[in-house]
Amino acid sequence: MRLIVLGPQGAGKGTQSKRVADKFGIVPIATGDIFRWAISSGTELGQKVKQYVESGRLVPNDLTIEVVRERLAADDAANGFLIDGFPRTIEQAAALDEMLEARGASLDAALVLEVPEEVSLRRITGRRVCINCGRNYHVDSPPEHDWTCDTCGGDVGRRFDDEGEEMVRERLRLYHEQTEPLKQHYAERGLLRAVDGEGTVNEVFDRIVALL
Repeated sequence: MRLIVLGPQGAGKGTQSKRVADKFGIVPIATGDIFRWAISSGTELGQKVKQYVESGRLVPNDLTIEVVRERLAADDAANGFLIDGFPRTIEQAAALDEMLEARGASLDAALVLEVPEEVSLRRITGRRVCINCGRNYHVDSPPEHDWTCDTCGGDVGRRFDDEGEEMVRERLRLYHEQTEPLKQHYAERGLLRAVDGEGTVNEVFDRIVALL
C-alpha cells in the first residue's frame, strides 16, 4: 500500500501516520524528521534546509524532492509506504508521480486530516517534544515527571520550528495557499480520502482504517 497524508499543521498527521503504517505493515516516511536529521548533521543540504524551516517557510521544491527521492529508493520502501509532509505543492505531486511511475507503481490513496484553524493553533502552540527520542507531548498532557520524557528520560521542550503564534499562523497560511489545492488534484483522480481530525487519537485512527 502506498499512501500520503495531508492536512494543516497540528492535524495529527505524524501521530496517525505511525499508527497507520504499523497497522498495514508499511514504512512511515516523515519529511519533517528527515529535514531535522539533515539540519542536525550539519551538511550543506542541512544548512540550506535550516534557513527555511527556522523562518517558518516551506523548504523549496528542489531540495524537498531530492530528499524524498533518496528515501523512496531505500529497500524498506519497496513494499509500501506512508509519506507525511510530501507533497506540499502541485509541482511536488507531479514529481512524486514521476518517481512512482519510474518504479511501475502509483499511489493507492491520499488521506487528508481536516481540523479547524483554531484547533491547529492550540495543538501546535502547546506541543512539546523529547529532544532525544522525538516522542510528542502537549501542555495539556505533559510527561509524568517535570518535562522529562516518560520513554527515554530526555528533556522535553518546544520544537524549534513551533516557536511563536506568528510563525504558526504563517505556516498555516502557506498550507492554505500551496497545499490545499492538492485536495482537488487527488479528488479528480479518485484518490482523496477526507478524515475528520477532531476527537481522540483512537477515534481518528478508527476513521482512517475504516476508509482504507
